[in-house]
Amino acid sequence: MITVVGTGTGAAPAESLAGAELVVGGRRHLDAAAVPAGTERVVLGPLAPALDVIERHLDKGSRVVVLASGDPGFFGIVRVLAERFGAAALDVRPGVSSVAAAFARVGVPWDDAVVVSAHGRDLRTAVNVCRARPKVAVLTGPGAGPAELGAALAAGGAEEGRRPGAAPLGPVAQFPAPLRRELLVASALGTRDERVERVSPAEAAARDWGTAVSVVLCLDERRALGAVRTVAGPPPAPSQWALEESEFTHRDSMITKFEVRALALARLGPRLGDLVWDVGAGSGSVAVECARLGAAVVAVEKAADGVERIRANADAHNVDVQVVHGGAPDALGELADDPDAVFVGGGGRELPDIVAVCARRARRSVVVAMAALDRVPAVRAALTDAGFDCDGVLLQSSRLAPLPGDVTRLAAANPVFLLWGVRNPAYQEGVAQ
Repeated sequence: MITVVGTGTGAAPAESLAGAELVVGGRRHLDAAAVPAGTERVVLGPLAPALDVIERHLDKGSRVVVLASGDPGFFGIVRVLAERFGAAALDVRPGVSSVAAAFARVGVPWDDAVVVSAHGRDLRTAVNVCRARPKVAVLTGPGAGPAELGAALAAGGAEEGRRPGAAPLGPVAQFPAPLRRELLVASALGTRDERVERVSPAEAAARDWGTAVSVVLCLDERRALGAVRTVAGPPPAPSQWALEESEFTHRDSMITKFEVRALALARLGPRLGDLVWDVGAGSGSVAVECARLGAAVVAVEKAADGVERIRANADAHNVDVQVVHGGAPDALGELADDPDAVFVGGGGRELPDIVAVCARRARRSVVVAMAALDRVPAVRAALTDAGFDCDGVLLQSSRLAPLPGDVTRLAAANPVFLLWGVRNPAYQEGVAQ
């Protein structure tokens, strides 16, 4: 058996080490543990050599102990050990995870928190989750710590967070204030040097945090308590999408109709960890629906009254949507982060140019809604020229409408072309080469 001991926020208990012939762990765990004299130690660095040593000891029938931080089954070493030696070979003794300890230190329940690991992973997923959800715990790592997380979150509204190389800000685009988020940086949990510091994203970006950070909590304090839950984790996906137009504030029926929105959402595929742009957002109905499905969303709208409607609709549905007041395509050059998916719902004569810019930046897909037949070929060409596989439909729908005498007719809605492009992996590889 391999005894896997989670040290929680302290040292491993001495009885868990009794009789061990091999103890494996990080240097700080080994230094803090009462390892019996004569016991072989292996300091964890690269995993493969340590696993080979463990296997040799198991073949001899030796007792092996692996020391790990917190709860080793929670983003920890249990997964690797189970894959190599089988779950039946493990005796796991969990401690308090760093996430549980951090929330306990600040007195906030965490059954509705989203936990995301940035340790050895691309930070963008953690950033987008923090933008989309009000209560997030981020497990950090080298190059993905509080400073990097804070810098990315501060980019929502600060001049210094704009895309590198972008022209100076002018009257075309007016950026919102950054998202209302605070970072609680928990360092050296369970030691004499333990500290939990509350900072803004910009303040976090300006500091060197060293190597003792355990976890970063990203909170919207207005929603930190949340509702009473029966299922732990992030809120479940909404039971309805493609909501009725009456669910949104809009001007003179200038809103993406629910039939079009339903197919657009299917082709966008918004999910937790994604970033979606809604360009020419109008009322923001697509932006709000993407946010309800878990994505981080930036809505770009040139009309001042449209900007206010988007914000009102986001507030009404209790989601975060960052709104950029500016005209595309110019305003798109100011956005720091490339989106996973883009919906384009406006643009007029500039629509092909807007789609071309979006296609250059989108990582996965671009969806375009338009009423004018004349613009379809140019938009399709913009998508295919950027290496997308393009498809589309003409949506024609008729809704039930009452007539006098308690009878019903079909009322036709205006037809809408929906084109979408999906990134072609072979094209992407060719560009990289």
